[in-house]
Amino acid sequence: MAKDERTTYTIQNDNSMGEVQIADEVVAIIAALAATEVDGVASMAGNITNELVSRLGMKNLSKGVKVDVLEGVVTVSLALNLKYNYSIMDVTAKVQDRVKTAIENMTGLEVADINIRVAGVEMENRE
Repeated sequence: MAKDERTTYTIQNDNSMGEVQIADEVVAIIAALAATEVDGVASMAGNITNELVSRLGMKNLSKGVKVDVLEGVVTVSLALNLKYNYSIMDVTAKVQDRVKTAIENMTGLEVADINIRVAGVEMENRE
């Protein structure tokens, strides 16, 4: 896929005003930001390329997120690093709720599934 080619989805098609499209990367960023707002989430987990990009100072807000949209229905997969000493069940349930609410409120798309993979647990720095 070329750099400028993005998968986009029509979220509004009002003939009198025009069409509104949203890129899948935007949905992924919304999901990532909503997930990292939940207490107990340390960071998004990404692949080695994403980790290298973030170390070089370039932000990739959608790392660790995969979004599939089919006929206005969204499926989200998140890879998260959680903080130590938090309930995985509680944190992931809050993440699912927060991500679903954020995507539905901001885009009008329906969220069918939010799948979470806990990729790691981060300890607090004790300095």
